[in-house]
Amino acid sequence: VQLQASGGGLVQPGGSLRLSCAASRYTSDYYARGWFRQAPGKEREWVSCINNRDGSTYYADSVKGRFTISRDDAKNTVNLQMNSLEPEDTAVYYCAASTSYCYCSNNACYVRDFGDWGQGTQVTVSS
Repeated sequence: VQLQASGGGLVQPGGSLRLSCAASRYTSDYYARGWFRQAPGKEREWVSCINNRDGSTYYADSVKGRFTISRDDAKNTVNLQMNSLEPEDTAVYYCAASTSYCYCSNNACYVRDFGDWGQGTQVTVSS
């Protein structure tokens, strides 16, 4: 299955962008879909995930309340609505799929087995 990310671009601080990640076909192998990002000179970090089983969603603290992940099952697509963007959100954003469920509990998030990745899409937040 191939994952195709789109929707990146240049936006001013406080603005919004919507990223999309389309899967080439449906597969029951995926238990969760997610977004990660990598800023220049930094390690890749997890941003958000959504579970296929029940649609439960989880977010990194840095984006909680500003980003919303959703899915469109008819299109095999997962979206990331990003509002109130900050310069610190500037990064290459990657979508990925996991064969495990993701969840957060007791201030720890379990994000693993993301084996399939899309190409990155650049998000730049700058005035």
